[in-house]
Amino acid sequence: MKAHFKYSILTGMSLRAVAFGFIVLMDLVFIILGSTVAPFEPLMITAVALGGVAIGAMTVFNVISDVSVFRRMFSAPGAYIYALTPAPRWKILISSVVTVAIMDIVTTAAVITGEVWLSLILAGESIPKVVREAIRGSVSGTFPLVLSGILALTVGYILLISVILFAVTVKRSIFYRTPASGLLSFLVACGCFYAVSLLQLLLAPFGTIERLGFLFSVSLTGVMAMPMYALLTLIEAVGLLTLTARLMERKLNI
Repeated sequence: MKAHFKYSILTGMSLRAVAFGFIVLMDLVFIILGSTVAPFEPLMITAVALGGVAIGAMTVFNVISDVSVFRRMFSAPGAYIYALTPAPRWKILISSVVTVAIMDIVTTAAVITGEVWLSLILAGESIPKVVREAIRGSVSGTFPLVLSGILALTVGYILLISVILFAVTVKRSIFYRTPASGLLSFLVACGCFYAVSLLQLLLAPFGTIERLGFLFSVSLTGVMAMPMYALLTLIEAVGLLTLTARLMERKLNI
């Protein structure tokens, strides 16, 4: 399984690393200039604007890199290598999905952090003061809530990727040679999201049920709300990935 993690990282890092390195270097230059010299407002306004554009650019590069990782599993010649690999498909799927989720979240979080830092410099805020307040909030009990939120966000992103992969696998297996296979696969993805919405009702004891049209959501409250949400989302993602792996093992048009 380590080999699959390595291949996923190498496949998804080529373009992503260049974009991420350039954006981080740009942010560092502006941060150093804004922190060591008296902040020149037009310069920092430009820096904040470029930082906002960088977030969108990093998102685009992440999507392109993610597609290159998953394309290897569904298109020749990479798909032949995965098909002949003496390892269960669920291991290949998990290694690819976890790698993509971590790289996407880490790069996006770093770029957003740079943008926030530039905005604080433009606003004239003292960075050491902001750091001290963040540490004080962590000590006072905010950190566990933030950590739970990050965990829930990560697992939710993995679930989103799992739904997309399941829909693509259905198109390449069950709906292969079926007219309007793309539309049917889209409907399958919509059905998955609806099932996920219904499963949120299991969290009703930890919050308040809200209805958004034909979808449901639960406004979570309490200390155990986020961990329970993360656990339920993880179970949903694992279930989808297991089903996807079964479909890929049975019949997959490459």
